[in-house]
Amino acid sequence: MSEGRIPGQIHDGFLPGRHGIDAYGNGGFRFGQMSHRGSILLLPSGVRAWEVSAPSAIDGPSLAPVLAEAEGIELLLIGTGAEIVFLPEILRQRLKAAGIGLDTMQTGAAARTYNILMAENRKVAAALLAVP
Repeated sequence: MSEGRIPGQIHDGFLPGRHGIDAYGNGGFRFGQMSHRGSILLLPSGVRAWEVSAPSAIDGPSLAPVLAEAEGIELLLIGTGAEIVFLPEILRQRLKAAGIGLDTMQTGAAARTYNILMAENRKVAAALLAVP
């Protein structure tokens, strides 16, 4: 995470707390009075840098942080970039077994939907691929 760094608040690509997405595009996101280049995970615990840059790289290990917080998540929104790409059935089943619903969509739609559901205090998380 970069720009607008607040000492003592951001550690190792993680910003604690729930934050809405203020803007997206140009390869990153704006949230919590900061900007970040690259993909992000929005979890109940906070916003985390996500080392995934293509839908084909979304796999079990990349979703491990989501599964670690499964108790606080009812719905995971996955923004797959400019195009909608559906996840392999094995991943869908893994999330379902953890009690997490799944919806994949373009990153912009996922960011907007996340903001709405978060504002309604829903148990929502998002995995958003950065878009140009």
